Amino acid sequence: MLNFIIRRTLYSVFVIIGVLILTFVFFRISAGDPAAALLGKSPSPVEIENLRGELSADKPIFYGHWKKTESFTSASFAEKFEFPGVAISGTNEMAKGFIRIKSGSVNFSRNFTPPEKPVIRTEIIFRGQFEMEGKTHSSSDWQTLEVEIPPGQNVLVISIPDANSAPADIKSVSFFKKQDFPFDSQFISAIKEVISFKKDFPFVSLFNFGKTLLSREEIRTVLLRCALPSLMLMIPVFLGEMILGVALALISTAFRGKWPDRLIVLLSVAGMSISYLVFIIAGQWYLGYYFNWFPVWGYGSWRFFALPILVGVLSGLGEGVRFYRTIFVNELNREYLRTAAAKGCSPFTIYCKHLLANAAIPLITRATAILPFLFTGSLLLESFFGIPGLGYTGINAVMNADLQMVKALVVLTAFIFVIINLFADITYAWADPRIRLK
Repeated sequence: MLNFIIRRTLYSVFVIIGVLILTFVFFRISAGDPAAALLGKSPSPVEIENLRGELSADKPIFYGHWKKTESFTSASFAEKFEFPGVAISGTNEMAKGFIRIKSGSVNFSRNFTPPEKPVIRTEIIFRGQFEMEGKTHSSSDWQTLEVEIPPGQNVLVISIPDANSAPADIKSVSFFKKQDFPFDSQFISAIKEVISFKKDFPFVSLFNFGKTLLSREEIRTVLLRCALPSLMLMIPVFLGEMILGVALALISTAFRGKWPDRLIVLLSVAGMSISYLVFIIAGQWYLGYYFNWFPVWGYGSWRFFALPILVGVLSGLGEGVRFYRTIFVNELNREYLRTAAAKGCSPFTIYCKHLLANAAIPLITRATAILPFLFTGSLLLESFFGIPGLGYTGINAVMNADLQMVKALVVLTAFIFVIINLFADITYAWADPRIRLK
């Protein structure tokens, strides 16, 4: 078994790496520049620079010596014409995807000087002819020009010498600052958020996702604080649904074809057909407002958990009973049950010992599929009842575009799934001696 655990652990590492790559693609490449989405309208260049640095969004994606900077304002003339810190003079016109300068100049003024005073490089995508820094640059086709700007220079001027000169078409002007280590990339930063090494004990640090973009609190602190309410809510829901579901399924199986079986199946199908929201709203209205048995909002004593736990158990009970009953009915015609009955075993022993033991594999499979939600919580339950768990925190993070918190919850859920799947494989061998872990 030890060899199997080692192999499955190594396999899980590759799965986690795949999850990290997908998460990186979704949250870094597909989402674009997070500073533009988070800072709202008209943020200062320093604010943009600081937020990009905090999120490592200014670094190259995988490898590079240069990263984004707002020391000068980058301008993409394929998107718009006016940019703060960019002055356009003379005769020009906006074409499809670029600006055509016939005379005059485009001046880029320095927004600020970083404390480290790095070397700034500009990349200009152009065609035609223009002058910059006393040099003439020309090209008949689209070309990328790269020029370094010394720390003491505060203005970059792109000009047309006179009206008789050929015009210049410019698509974009981008600015970057130099970084010494080319592998210091967005992808490496994403890996460091999950695991990083340090000199002090315990030498390994996990889940360093930084601070939330909303409250500026450490994400690891938020996750630890919100995990307790989620577990206090979802563990009773899980155990209640599991125990009641198995018990009702056994009763239904024992009375198969008779009225108890038909009644349980009817109620189970009805429960599966009713929306989760109906259970929540009905529970809050009748048990909370009308009868005033339970509080319907907040987090404190056990009374705040009683109603959401009851709603969670009842809403999942129908599907659970149907699943367990199907498994148990399939086992009824097996020879070991007929042998147990022929030996004079009581119905309780037949159903609760022999039947449950041989149906353990699908029961474990369903349980391990549900277990990760013990940690992430129920989004609807926590949101409707005001329980500050991981699900409630995740909803708020999505609503407020807190990408760091959303990313942390996605990665944490993936880790939990991988660990629980490993645990399930080991549990299979414990539940069924016929399974050998090789």
